[in-house]
Parts: sequence; C-alpha cells; structure tokens
Amino acid sequence: MTEQTTLSQSIVKNATGLALFAMVTAGIIALVQYNTKQQIADNIAQAQARALYEITPEHTLDNDLLADKLDLTSNALRSTMNINALGKLADGSSAHFAKKDGVVHTVIFPVISPNGYTTDIHMLVGVKLDGTLAGVRVVDHKETPGLGDKVEVKKSNWINDFAGKSLHNPDKDNWKVQKDGGQFDQFTGATITPRAVVGAVYQTLEFFDKNQHLLLKEFAQQGTLSSMESH
Repeated sequence: MTEQTTLSQSIVKNATGLALFAMVTAGIIALVQYNTKQQIADNIAQAQARALYEITPEHTLDNDLLADKLDLTSNALRSTMNINALGKLADGSSAHFAKKDGVVHTVIFPVISPNGYTTDIHMLVGVKLDGTLAGVRVVDHKETPGLGDKVEVKKSNWINDFAGKSLHNPDKDNWKVQKDGGQFDQFTGATITPRAVVGAVYQTLEFFDKNQHLLLKEFAQQGTLSSMESH
C-alpha cells in the first residue's frame, strides 16, 4: 500500500467521522430546540393562566375563565374588526370572558406590543364592560434584566397602576410616559419598555371601545351554538 493510498484512506475516514459527528450533533441540537420550544410554550401558557386570575380573581367570577373564550383570529372577526390593533396575534389567540351570575363583566385580551427594547412584549389586558381596566399583566418578554423587566408584577408594582384607568382617564394626551409629556412613570434608565406597554394598553382600550358590542354578541352566539350542539 502506497503512502498516497494510506493518506487518501485517512482523509476519507476522518471526513466520514466528521460527517457522522455533525449529523449526531445536529440531531441533538434539533431535539433540544424542540423540547425547549415546547417547554417555553408551556411556561407561557402557565403564566397566562396565572395572570388571568390575577386580573380577575376567582371570587369575582363563577365561570371557567380558561374555557370561556373567543377566538379573535377567526375569519369572521378579522373581517369585521381591526384585530391588528392588538398586535400580530398568532392563530387561535383568544379573548377570555369573566362572568358572574351568568353576566359578562370583564374581557381579557391577548396583546402584543412590537415596540419593546429587545423584542415583542406579550401581555394580557383586562377591560371591564364600563371601559375601565381590570388589570394588565406582562406574560412574556425579553427586556433588559434590572431595567425593562420592571414591567413584571413580581419585579415592581408599576403594572398595577393601570387598574381603574380608562380611555378617558387620563385623557389621551396623558396616555404616555412622563418623558413624553404624559402621566405614567418610566423606569430609571429604561423608557422604551414602559412606553411600549402604555401605548399597547391604550390601543386595547380603543379596540374595546369600538368593538365591545360585537365581541359580546359573538361570544353569546358561540355559547348558544355550543348549547344547541350539546342537546
């Protein structure tokens, strides 16, 4: 066997080994990404469930808040209201309806602000039928730790200041952070994040004001259909 033949065999052997290593590594990475993606999705779902009951505590309702929902991304609703006012919602994103004695008193919307410092900020915004805010919770974000993450209720009380506010309280000019001439506090060293949240909450109030009757009608109709199907 010549030296050239031995060298060629060695190159082929090493190349094969590298290819197999790359395939195994790629498979492991893909598996980890899949499992991580599912875990992240599960974590977000759990955070949303907790946030729903923080916005409307269990003693304020007598229905299943997780089950009583309306798909906002259905073709029927997309054709009649500007769903994009709530952000780029994924298919199947739903509003949840809180009821007491069979009467709806609060609607909780999934909202996505694209204007965060790093990426989208995912929120839940609860609006009572009188137009006042029941509460706001951030359920997923990647804002700067120690600065923008103060939108989380576990990091500061800032997000609680929205409760009781409405489309006209404060007036439109004051629905801004103080740095922009508005009423809402910003964080020291971080203005972009609270600005994004304030803007998204105001847009949600506008959306509810324009579409309240249609949303309640669609939700009631959905319940009627479900009741008929159960017989």
